[in-house]
Amino acid sequence: MSNLVVGDGNVFADLLIVGEAPGSKEDLEGRPFVGKSGKLLKNLLEISKINIYDDVYFCNVIKSRPPKNRKPTKIEVFNHKPWLLQQIKLVDPRIIILTGATAMKAILELNEPISNIRGKWIKKNDRQFMIIFHPSYLLRFSKDDINNPYALTLKDLQKVRKKLYSIN
Repeated sequence: MSNLVVGDGNVFADLLIVGEAPGSKEDLEGRPFVGKSGKLLKNLLEISKINIYDDVYFCNVIKSRPPKNRKPTKIEVFNHKPWLLQQIKLVDPRIIILTGATAMKAILELNEPISNIRGKWIKKNDRQFMIIFHPSYLLRFSKDDINNPYALTLKDLQKVRKKLYSIN
């Protein structure tokens, strides 16, 4: 199966979250971030006190599931990027969270390791960007270790919350 997964959430949101591509659950439901890693991300957003119903729009770089759930190719990213840029233009968020390397490379065209730039604000085209670890990466770690990617992502989302609600 390979359904179109465009986006989900408030189309007037101040916060847009960009993932990589739909997984099997997203493909089935036609909505992004509904699988295991998406549920983890939404849980982290709620822990961070970000209102996922009013203030967030979710989408992916790639709008359909790659075969065998593999990482999207450069050609796929190139072909889908105009759709993503149009989504960003239409939603017109003040803040964009890029989850993982595919989203970071597609939008900011950076080739840095995420561990070097996550948690730092990047300004481009009058928008504020925050890069976080992809939630599927976080699933590999215990939530109890305060220096692991899970805890770092929670800190990053708390920075986003602070900026998001200071501009409204």
